[in-house]
Amino acid sequence: WGGPVIDIHAHTRDVNGNAAHCDGAGISHAILLTRANQWDNAKAAQAAHPGRFYISASVTLTDPKAADILTQAVKDGAIAFGELKNPVQADGPELQRLYALAAELDVPIMVHFQEYPNSPKGVFFANGIKNLPKMLEKFPKTKFVAHANSVWGNITAVNDVNTDYPTGKIVPGGLTDKMLGDYANLFADLSANSGQNALSRDPEFTTGFIQRHQDKLLYGSDCPCRDGRGQGRDTGRLIG
Repeated sequence: WGGPVIDIHAHTRDVNGNAAHCDGAGISHAILLTRANQWDNAKAAQAAHPGRFYISASVTLTDPKAADILTQAVKDGAIAFGELKNPVQADGPELQRLYALAAELDVPIMVHFQEYPNSPKGVFFANGIKNLPKMLEKFPKTKFVAHANSVWGNITAVNDVNTDYPTGKIVPGGLTDKMLGDYANLFADLSANSGQNALSRDPEFTTGFIQRHQDKLLYGSDCPCRDGRGQGRDTGRLIG
């Protein structure tokens, strides 16, 4: 890598699973996306590997106690909210209350945007990314980290987002490119097949995209392999 690498999208594993993955991939530090029932695993990883792991707290968005749970998590050491992945609207009340809370507590908030109809069986997460600019304007002090299929499907101006992993040349002027340029409080998570697909489908476009937004693009893996080198699937990877 040529220097330290922070993985901002590492799902919590068992006590040594995250370290094994990081070692194999050459990653120096990682942010563990952690639900309440995974808190002990994340804390154990921090204790076993001091200074290497940080916690981002996740929650079910429809839980009426979601804001209280996340507030307590920050008091207990979490440095961010996310990954927030539930079938709600991107500008719905469930996420808006947490956009506001993230600003109040001064932590970033990572949201998984994957909207119908590009999901199997009509499943969606934070549906309506076209409404995200309104949220960026309404919550200017909130640091948004946008992740997943709808973010990267909208890297192009052509309407090809009705598939999880669109291919072909990118037409400049896509929503994601425009939002990153227009809003100082938006960042993008490069992780997963969605990020990799977006950056590899049109290398000529990607060069300029990275140059324009290099300070707003965050490396993440979102990787389930066991050894950090693509071998096996880590059954200790806790994503529920």
